[in-house]
Amino acid sequence: MHDDATLVRRVLAGRRDDYAELVRRYQDGLYRHALGMGLDHDTSIDVVQDALVKAYARLGECRDPQHFRAWVYRIVRNMCLDHIKNVRQKTVPLSAVPDASQIPAEDAVDIELNGTLQRALATLPLALREAFLLKHDAEYTYEEIAELTNASVSAVKMRVHRAREALRAYLARQGVQAA
Repeated sequence: MHDDATLVRRVLAGRRDDYAELVRRYQDGLYRHALGMGLDHDTSIDVVQDALVKAYARLGECRDPQHFRAWVYRIVRNMCLDHIKNVRQKTVPLSAVPDASQIPAEDAVDIELNGTLQRALATLPLALREAFLLKHDAEYTYEEIAELTNASVSAVKMRVHRAREALRAYLARQGVQAA
């Protein structure tokens, strides 16, 4: 298995199929990040796909191939922020979806807990939500998050701390106990 820098160099040298490994490596985390930024499932998939296409087209602009992951996360982050700023979309009631009753149901407890977590995240200001997700979902260091978000390390630590406290309080009010 090659590291990111090797794969980027190989793609730039004409081995385009090696980009698929970078996609496999990061698409799930990018998707979770887009979801956490407040986008719905379909929009998250679209944003991640568009970001990966954009990253491929601009791969030569990745100044530090060893940090491809941070570079592609920044692209997704910016696309999410652009989408959030420009939200002028219609919602469609489930009753308007053909064969909605045929959509398979997940376990009710999982749906309820996932919904509670999504609502908890949605209560956070965007800067806190993003810092929390980058730290705890994408597993970035505070220094990497600071670079991605153009904030100081101390500001990032404070955002993550405030997000944790706000989430803990929200979940406690909902009767969700920490394991």
